[in-house]
Amino acid sequence: MSATTSPELPRERALQGVTLPRVTHSEWTKLWTLRSTRWSLFLAFVAQAGLGPLIALIEMSRWSQLGLQQRLTINPIDHSLGGWHLAQLAVAILGVMTMTGEYHTGMIRSSFMAAPKRLPVLWAKLLVFSAVTLVLMVIAAFIGFLGAQAIFAEHHVNVTLGAPDALRAIFGVALVITATGAMCVALGTIVRRTAGGIALFVGVFFVLPGLVDILPSATANALQPYLPSTASSGLAQALAQPHSFTPWGGFALFCGYTVAVIVIAAVLLKRRDA
Repeated sequence: MSATTSPELPRERALQGVTLPRVTHSEWTKLWTLRSTRWSLFLAFVAQAGLGPLIALIEMSRWSQLGLQQRLTINPIDHSLGGWHLAQLAVAILGVMTMTGEYHTGMIRSSFMAAPKRLPVLWAKLLVFSAVTLVLMVIAAFIGFLGAQAIFAEHHVNVTLGAPDALRAIFGVALVITATGAMCVALGTIVRRTAGGIALFVGVFFVLPGLVDILPSATANALQPYLPSTASSGLAQALAQPHSFTPWGGFALFCGYTVAVIVIAAVLLKRRDA
C-alpha cells in the first residue's frame, strides 16, 4: 500500500504550533525592536516620575509668595502624580502605533500568515503592551510620589504612603494609563492609520469634554460623569472631582468602554482583509 499525504497536513501542523505564548513571545520581540517604543515609554516614564517632583520644587520655591489659603489647599498627592496626563498621551500614541505601524509597513500580513486566526495577534499585543505599561507606570508613580514628598517635607506639607487615597492614586494612575493604552491598541486596529487613531483618541479625551462644557449646565453636569476622560481620571486623583462617579465606579465604566472598543476591534480584525 502506498501512503497518501494530504496537502493540508503541513498547514494543520503549522496551526497547531500557533499558541498564545508563542505569539506573545513574537509580539514581545517586535515591541522592543522598534525605536519608537523605547522613546515613547521613556517619555511616559520620565513624565510620570519627574513632573511631580518638579511641581513640588516649584511650589516650595515660591512658598513665601503663597497666601495662607493657597498653602492650606496644596494637595501633595495629586501634585506628586501630576505627570500622568502627559504619560497617558505618550502611552496612547504608542498604543495606536503598535498596531498601525504594522499596517503601514505591511508586516501585518506576515503576522496573519503566521497566525491565520488573527485574534491571537491582537490578544498578544494587548497582553504585552499592557503588562509593560503597568509595570513601568507603577514604578514611575512611586518614584514621582516619593520624590515629591521629599521636597514637600521642606515646609512640612508632605504625606506618607499611608495617607488616605495615596496608594489608591498611585496604583490608579498606573491602571488608568494601562487601560488607555489597551484602548488605543484597539483604536489602532479599528482605524489602521496612525494619524486617524491618534486623532480619534484626542477627539474623545480632549475635544469632547470641551464640547460638553459649552452645553447648558444641567445637561453638561449630567453627561460629564460618562465621558471617558472623566470616568478614568477619578481613580488617578486623590481629590474628588465634581459631577463624577466614585473612583472605582468611574474606572469600572472606563474599563467597560475599553472592553467595548476591543470587542469592535476583534470583530473587524476577523472580517476585514489585511
